[in-house]
Amino acid sequence: MTATSGSRVSGRIAFDGAVYDAVIVGGGHNGLVAAAYLAGAGRSVLLLERLGHTGGAAVSTRPFAGVDARLSRYSYLVSLLPAKIVRDLGLRFSVRRRTVSSYTPTLRDGRPGGLLVGGDPSRTRESFAQLTGSDREYDSWRAFYGTTGRVAGKVFPTLTEPLPSRAELRARIDDEAAWRMLFEEPLGRAVERSFADDLVRGVVLTDGLIGTFADAHDPSLAQNRCFLYHVIGGGTGDWDVPVGGMGALTDALADAARGAGAEIATGHEALRIDTDGAGPAEVVFRTAAGEGRVTAGTVLVNASPQALAALLGEPPGQGAAPEGAQLKVNMLLRRLPRLKDSGVDPREAFGGTFHIAEGYAELARAHAEAAAGRLPSVPPSEIYCHSLTDPTILGPELVEQGYQTLTLFGLHTPARLFRKDNRQAGEVLLTATLAQLDRHLAEPLTDCLAFDADGRPCIEAKTPLDLERELRLPGGHIFHRDLSWPYAEGGAAGGGAGARWGVGTAHPNVLLCGAGAVRGGGVSGIPGHNAAMAVLGR
Repeated sequence: MTATSGSRVSGRIAFDGAVYDAVIVGGGHNGLVAAAYLAGAGRSVLLLERLGHTGGAAVSTRPFAGVDARLSRYSYLVSLLPAKIVRDLGLRFSVRRRTVSSYTPTLRDGRPGGLLVGGDPSRTRESFAQLTGSDREYDSWRAFYGTTGRVAGKVFPTLTEPLPSRAELRARIDDEAAWRMLFEEPLGRAVERSFADDLVRGVVLTDGLIGTFADAHDPSLAQNRCFLYHVIGGGTGDWDVPVGGMGALTDALADAARGAGAEIATGHEALRIDTDGAGPAEVVFRTAAGEGRVTAGTVLVNASPQALAALLGEPPGQGAAPEGAQLKVNMLLRRLPRLKDSGVDPREAFGGTFHIAEGYAELARAHAEAAAGRLPSVPPSEIYCHSLTDPTILGPELVEQGYQTLTLFGLHTPARLFRKDNRQAGEVLLTATLAQLDRHLAEPLTDCLAFDADGRPCIEAKTPLDLERELRLPGGHIFHRDLSWPYAEGGAAGGGAGARWGVGTAHPNVLLCGAGAVRGGGVSGIPGHNAAMAVLGR
């Protein structure tokens, strides 16, 4: 039985009074992973989702009226999803490798150029040499990422295993220099020690700043934790395009969960979790038709730690409130813009990650300005063109006419900068961000934008406050809170199986299976997998 908003059964709210082995609160990708695993193991499972659809932030949508373009609206690329989860759940889902890793345009002495990474190694070497005047930076690049690649091969498999201790993970990596570089000293030291060119340094640092507001030398090492998760995915660090858009993954997960016997109720908002930690828990929910409650042996919460605390009637955790720090922009173009750098084809330049204003000094200046309460004067950002790798997200007519999607991720824009006037600050930031892109284009980007059925340009921007309002991400933080180290720190919460898998809370029968769990963040399904393993006692 699958319920929708306001459904009733024999005059009462659907599911009211029902008893399940597991109730999952939240139908994002992690909740769906947990549902599929638990139902597949023979457990009775009910998933409650507030919205009228599943998927959370990992959805595809048609944001522009009358236009057949299905964009990954909030989350863009896939790296951290283990092949194990895809195999275990029999998902009909795949990704495609981008032919180019990145392109970073630059203007030096008034001359346009850029750094192209990926594709043929000899061409990458040549691009480094043209930018920097020698092979030194390229050799350092290979050595640096050789180190991260070896760490990735050791760390990534542990993400779907019981949580190791710090000492156990250190021993598994078995490379003291790499451990110090990634886990002990601020990332900026390794970047400055390894590279001399400002642009190269910036390209490396960006992986430590995605959704993370930190300086290269931040003593908290938040930038290191972010960097680590961005270079270990799949054991290689590759970031791939989901075929059919990100919604193809969550649709496949929902199908797998239902196929295994899980019941999914959209339009059902969880209001409260009542538990004494010893007996079954109760979840009170609300639909358009009224309130109901269900009983569960275990409740898995696919929401932020702050939302979990609210459901339990407890105060939020100690420390600063989470704060997102990114601008997300979705666009549809009639054609890719021409570049000032005539040495690279726009299809190559936009085929990977297109870095804008992300030199090392530019990133530091943007962070300093934002920390002082000002929007960055030169906003750093990066762009992805999914349709070059996967044209299936566009209707056949759009493909034939040469249309392309662009998604932009802006850095160093913390939520605090939008609290006074979200709309105005968002418009100012978008204008400044596109102006930085235009510096490297032979034609304004606005000349290339498509128009929707109402004659409006196909572009939308989302600030952290927009993400907070639409998805209930605390402070618009895409990881729910700063990313954790992938090992047990100072006594994991809850004890027992929950702590063993990094998903525990203070209540043995309540687990956290969202991005805020240990080893959470990104489109990975790892917290959902690990919470299911904790329930199953594996």
